[in-house]
This record gives sequence, C-alpha cells and structure tokens, in this order.
Amino acid sequence: MKKFLIVVDMQKDFVDGALGTKEAVGIVPAAAGRIREALAEGYHVIATLDTHGENYLNTAEGKKLPVPHCIRGTEGWRLCEGIRDALEGCTLLEKPTFGSVRLQGMIREKLGDDQEEPVIELIGLCTDICVVSNALLLKAHFPEASVSVRKDCCAGVTPEKHNAALETMRSCQIDIL
Repeated sequence: MKKFLIVVDMQKDFVDGALGTKEAVGIVPAAAGRIREALAEGYHVIATLDTHGENYLNTAEGKKLPVPHCIRGTEGWRLCEGIRDALEGCTLLEKPTFGSVRLQGMIREKLGDDQEEPVIELIGLCTDICVVSNALLLKAHFPEASVSVRKDCCAGVTPEKHNAALETMRSCQIDIL
C-alpha cells in the first residue's frame, strides 16, 4: 500500500505574509515534524504551491480576494522557513487555484500498477479553502482510499472557519486526525 502526504500551500504569504495569521505561524513546527515523520515512514510527499501571475488582480479569484499573494518568484510565493528544509527533495506542484486537478494524476502515476487504494493524508493552509478543496477532490477521485486531514497541522483563515471545514470534511468521510 502506498502512502502519500500532501502538504498544501505552506508558503510565506499564507504563514506570515500578505494573508498570514498567528494560527498559521503556530502550525509550522508541527507540520515540519509531520513531514519528517512521513518521509521516515516511507510516504511519498507532494507539496502544492499556490501560484499566481502578475495579473492576479484581473483574475476571477483576484476580483473576489483583492490581496496579491503567492505571485510566482516573489518571496511570499516561496515555502516558509521551517517547511522548506523539511521538504528538501520532495515533489512540488504549482497550482493556479484552490484545488489541484493535477494532484490526482501525480498520485495515480506513483501508484503505477498497484491495485490497492492509497493512504492519503493532508496538512497545510488554509483549512477552509485549499485543504478542503484538495481533500474533497482526492476523495472523489479515490473513493475507497483512506483520506485524512491532520487538524493540528492545518490552520484556517479564522479558527471558526478551520473548525467548520473540518466538520465539512468529516461529513464527507474524510478522517480528521
């Protein structure tokens, strides 16, 4: 059975940059520790990078969230300190929006001929936007897989939205660890 840890958008702009929160800063040590544990346990680790262009404010997302963030090549787009070292040598996947439709393909490629359903765990930011989007996409593509989210390694836009997203995922048969 193949195991995957998906590290969602642990980038400077979401931790202590343009859209950062104290809760996001607070999960960095636990998330870095979980990445190291997962690597030691043989997990495939894939980290997503929220990635926008200079035209962000002219996009559909930019019109609803007019805060430039994660602009490719900027300091805010880079993985935050603490996570960057833990992810050294891991697969990075740029995504232009909340959920990545390419993520499922990457997992299927790594599964190869393996007929067993994968074990998929998610950590990262923001629980109520990109984590929930990716968790639901993964559950839809791998309905028999064990999909889980580690709540102490996630933070939402607010603590209330974090908890609401966890409840939504729990309702969709995603395990909350």
